[in-house]
Amino acid sequence: MSEPKKQSKGGGSRYVYSVIKKEILSLELEPGAPLDETGLSQRFSMSRSPIREALVRLSAEGLVVMLSNRSTLVAPINMTEFPRYVEALDFLQRINTRLAAQNRTGPDLRKMEAAAKAFEKACEDRDHLAMSGTNSEFHMSIADAGKNPYLADAYRSLLDDGRRILHMHFDYIDSSETDVLLGSEHQEMIEAIRNREVKLADQLAHEHTRQFHSRFVAFLSAKYSEDFDYDLSMLPESV
Repeated sequence: MSEPKKQSKGGGSRYVYSVIKKEILSLELEPGAPLDETGLSQRFSMSRSPIREALVRLSAEGLVVMLSNRSTLVAPINMTEFPRYVEALDFLQRINTRLAAQNRTGPDLRKMEAAAKAFEKACEDRDHLAMSGTNSEFHMSIADAGKNPYLADAYRSLLDDGRRILHMHFDYIDSSETDVLLGSEHQEMIEAIRNREVKLADQLAHEHTRQFHSRFVAFLSAKYSEDFDYDLSMLPESV
């Protein structure tokens, strides 16, 4: 885990938040792991006040669970809800991409291109945490181009909720002999949006979700078939 470093006044809570968030998203802190305020206070050489402020912020983002007895845990990943998660992701990914194809502007396209390049760089570096972050930024650049803040906010929440799942997904692909970390999907989506091909944009967004779904099912089968109590038959064959 990251070593603590001296912080300017008022920066302690932000620093603790950023370090613990990185460790949660990268699965360095496993789902369900206890987060003891006293232990964290000693680790970061800070009082418990900024530690608790950081934990409250992480709780608001759904990354930790603060229990009634004042103990705190890293939020669990509920795999039994994965089919419902993918169902919601597919809907919001498709509608936001359709709207982007209808409403995009030149600056929107440039933002998408920059986000796609940032994701490509993270893939080249095999930095899974950066990959999950830049992947979210890419898809949010599409949602922002759709000009519907309500749908975009709902999509952002889903993408944030799925970053730990995506991290496992990337780790599995990286170790696969057949799958590749970087394909042409993002560029194909940009071109459909650029050309205002609404139906194609919808189709590509749907295929993108299906690819994520099928790869993650393969990950679950390969990694947890023996010691993870999860009924894979619950997952739909297609989204």
